[in-house]
Amino acid sequence: MKLLRAATLTVADLARSIDLYGRFLDYSAIERGTVADDLAASWDAPSSAARPYAILAPSSGAEIYLRFIEQPKVQGFKALRSFGWNAIEICVTDIAAAHARMESSPFEIIGPPREIDGLPAIHPMQVKGPDEEIVYLTQIKEDLPAFDLPRAATLIDKLFILVLGCSDMKASLAWMQAHVGLEIGRDKMDIVYTMLAKAYGTPMDELHTISTMIHGRDVFLELDQYPAAAVVRSRHAGMLAPGCAIGTLWHPDFDRLPGPWITPPVVRDGPIYKGKRVATKKDLDGALIEIVEA
Repeated sequence: MKLLRAATLTVADLARSIDLYGRFLDYSAIERGTVADDLAASWDAPSSAARPYAILAPSSGAEIYLRFIEQPKVQGFKALRSFGWNAIEICVTDIAAAHARMESSPFEIIGPPREIDGLPAIHPMQVKGPDEEIVYLTQIKEDLPAFDLPRAATLIDKLFILVLGCSDMKASLAWMQAHVGLEIGRDKMDIVYTMLAKAYGTPMDELHTISTMIHGRDVFLELDQYPAAAVVRSRHAGMLAPGCAIGTLWHPDFDRLPGPWITPPVVRDGPIYKGKRVATKKDLDGALIEIVEA
């Protein structure tokens, strides 16, 4: 069972984002509409009701989605400077080809292709979109000894990891175990993380601590310990957070998950939910984790 289902990003111009992700990341809209009142309430974001949205799928046809919801920009919001969901990671077949495409795109390359010390299986790069959203593009060369990693079927393919910035990574790992039923994968890896160093103006060779979370052999969440200068993310009253706002997961033991849910679980339809029960909870830093019965 692969648990990652979708990432929801808030964008200032829905049509622009659909166009950009279509032309440069090969994603296409498979559903459009406006956010239902009860769905917005389930995210504790009642003012996001009636906002236009689109669900996008990769060209490979993989059923792991991006959802864009149109909202006004939040003045002063900067990527990577606040706790919560901060990046999405998409697998690619050829990092050099993906880099060449990004060079001719409106996406800003904030981390050119670079192998990570201690993780030779992956070769990532990072870009920033027009709404301060961070997208990792990662070529996967091989599986890790204890975990499976997906392989891209198209140049730029499916979402496979969400990245969460934490005020207290150790506490967040324990919360995820207790409230989302996940396991710790690789615990407390110290790596050179140039993207965070640039965001906080710290030395490029400074080490940053990250961990991963798994279900079985499936690795799909990265938790980063954020620097002391990180802040709680500002948002418009009653709306979703700017940038990456929601991480959506399947869960095979839905009835065993403890609360508190923001609103009680209900059955929902559409590409993400497929007629299953779904509900949302907040983590220790207020990040929204939407869980779908599998």
